[in-house]
Amino acid sequence: MSAPTPAIPVPIPVTIVGAGKIGSSIAKLLALSGDYQLRVLDPNADALKALHSKVPLETRQIKADEPLLPHLEQQAAVLAATAFDKNPDIARAALQAGCSYFDLTEDTATTQIIRELAQHARAGQIFMPQCGLAPGFIGILAHDMAKRFERVDSVKMRVGALPQYPSNALKYNLTWSTDGLINEYCNPCDAIRHGQLLSVQALEGLEHFALDGLEYEAFNTSGGLGSLCETWLGRVANMDYKTVRYVGHRDLMDFVINGLRMGASPASRQQLKQILEAAIPLTLQDVVLVFVTVSGYLDGQYRQISDARKVYHRQLHGEAWSAIQLTTASAAATALDLHFQGQLPTRGFVSQDAIALDQFLANRFGQHYAIDRYAEEIPV
Repeated sequence: MSAPTPAIPVPIPVTIVGAGKIGSSIAKLLALSGDYQLRVLDPNADALKALHSKVPLETRQIKADEPLLPHLEQQAAVLAATAFDKNPDIARAALQAGCSYFDLTEDTATTQIIRELAQHARAGQIFMPQCGLAPGFIGILAHDMAKRFERVDSVKMRVGALPQYPSNALKYNLTWSTDGLINEYCNPCDAIRHGQLLSVQALEGLEHFALDGLEYEAFNTSGGLGSLCETWLGRVANMDYKTVRYVGHRDLMDFVINGLRMGASPASRQQLKQILEAAIPLTLQDVVLVFVTVSGYLDGQYRQISDARKVYHRQLHGEAWSAIQLTTASAAATALDLHFQGQLPTRGFVSQDAIALDQFLANRFGQHYAIDRYAEEIPV
């Protein structure tokens, strides 16, 4: 049982590093709740000005390599919503400042650094990476479903952020971080097969399925499992995570990344980012698909349960929010909110499966995941 967090003045002082699409969305959710006093750091003055014009918060323009410790003093938490390679420095500054740390990263090497730093946390200080959609909510959902079984055979997690109206050969639009997209398409992926923890190749493991009358494909991508493999190793025979796309996307991206070797080096990945951002338009008209299937033994029978939900783009606080903005920002805000409500472990590294599904969905920010759900209640 988690102990209450130390008394913190309300509004709670929180810093967000990054005023991009997701960082700004998190800042808006927290600031407009009335319980958080937000400070947002970013090198981009225009992004900060645009954010400040919409919500009452403090903004500070920083240099790309500026030490962050002075900005984190007297702060209760910092949330990293910037490029994942900046996260270790942000976490080190948080450790020195004594404030809790949250991030959205899917990068497994970065998460390992955060885990090591968390060993030196002070009382009341937590380090909680991977607080977005995947990793993040998908792990919370899968963990909750798997716990219902006496013995678990397989856990399949599928997530896709998809354009609602695909109109190009890739059947895809940019809806979130291009760096993150390339990272998950190129890096090794964790999986459990026959009880063994394995590293599998991104863009492999292609499968097809239909849901709600639409055809989809899914394939291995990096980072979506978070720490769930570690949690379930020795207790599950098979566990994997795959990204969902419209049929045909994977073959084209495999040709670009592997056939043309655009994923072979940091320099070529940067070139790929420039190409994608120049050729593939952004869209706010998207849908996030979350689909989990668990098989195992329950009441002595071999059974399967599934949970599928879709979250669509919508109007929120007087402006258009994409589905990926809404799901990622609300998941991060939920993790932070639960921490300050004293509902999470209070020191060191905290994984996503520390959050119960009911706890998440009951939260004022997490309840966005309950909207547009079309699967029936999960049978017990």
